[in-house]
This record gives sequence, structure tokens and C-alpha cells, in this order.
Amino acid sequence: MSDASERVNIGRLILWPAVITLAITILRLVGELEHWSPTFFSPAPGGGNSLVGISWLPLIFGPYFGLKLAGAGEGPASVLRPILMPLVGLAVIAVAGFAASAVIGTATSITFLIVICVAAWIATVLQRSAWPALFKTLLAYAFAARIPVALVMLIAIRGNWGTHYDVPPSPDFPITQWFMKWLVIGALPQFAIWIAYTVIVGLFVGGIAAAITRRRAGEHQPASA
Repeated sequence: MSDASERVNIGRLILWPAVITLAITILRLVGELEHWSPTFFSPAPGGGNSLVGISWLPLIFGPYFGLKLAGAGEGPASVLRPILMPLVGLAVIAVAGFAASAVIGTATSITFLIVICVAAWIATVLQRSAWPALFKTLLAYAFAARIPVALVMLIAIRGNWGTHYDVPPSPDFPITQWFMKWLVIGALPQFAIWIAYTVIVGLFVGGIAAAITRRRAGEHQPASA
């Protein structure tokens, strides 16, 4: 199989998806600061399931990246691994969460968050073997998407803007010092949980798209004489 660097430049591949993601992040921030409809721009903790956001974008960009890579000769070696390995990754995170809950006794503690973040990175690394080219692309896109969010959260928490980027997960959140608060509710989730989410979801739907495309290509291939 050809070296991906000869055919696909990851920076060029993720450029416009990253620009679109950044634009949505800025739009979301402006909408919350201007108190636009909470249906689209909710300032509630976790985002309140607002319609404007970037969490759904891996559902689109996963197949986009996957089909681009497959078309350039960098498809997966196995049709099933990109679909099954994300399920393994989710299982790793779920088991870690249940175990941490049983030992720690609460899902709101910082220790619990650290356990989940470590599990998220383990689950992320596991995805590499499923489809290396798509893994690298999704990982690069994930950081391109999440670094701006983390920076927005840093500034919003420092300024106490009252957006979902700076509001604590619960009224009794114990950390009040702004930088430590950012580390716990900003940096850790953005650079562990959301990286894992982007890679795992993107790989799963990208694997499905590649499998469907390969099957259709096989159906249209003429039978040998």
C-alpha cells in the first residue's frame, strides 16, 4: 500500500472542515453572548442540546475523510475493523466509568473525571489499528476543532461570561479559582473526552461509509469470464 504522505496531505484534507468547525464555534459563542434563542444557543451546562454546535460534525466529516482516503488508495485493510474497534473503545470508557463509580462513589468528582479521561485516551489509541490513515486524519481534525474551544473556554471562564463555555457542571462545583476551573472543565474534557469522541464516532461512520462504497463497487464489478 502506498505511503499516505504521497497521496493525501492531512493538513489540506482537514483545512475546510476545520474552518467550518471554527465558524460554528464562533457563531455559537456570539449567539450565547447575544442571548439568541436557547433552542439553538443554550448557555446551560453541557450546551443544553442546542442545535448549533460542533459535536455532530464527526458524523459528516468521518465519512468525508474516509471516502477521500479510500479513493486515494488509503482505505482500511479490513472492512469490519473500523466499525468494530470504535465499539471496543466505547466499551473501555464504559467499563472505566462503571468501575470508577463503584470505587469512588460519585460521578462528579475530579478523580472520576481523570479516570474517564485516561480511559478516553486509551480508547483513542486503540483506534489506530483499525484504519491508520483515517485515525491520523480524525486525530488531527479533533485537535483542530477542540483547541479553539479550549481557548474560548479559557477566556470565558476568566471573564465569567455566563455561557456554556464557562458555566460549571453543577451549582456546588467546588473549584472557584478560574485557571484550575478551566483545567478541570475545559482542558481535560476537550483534550481527552472530546478527542476520543471525535475519533471514535468519525471512525465508526467513516468505516460504515467505506464498507458500503466497497460493497457497491463489488456489485458493479463485471464478473470474470
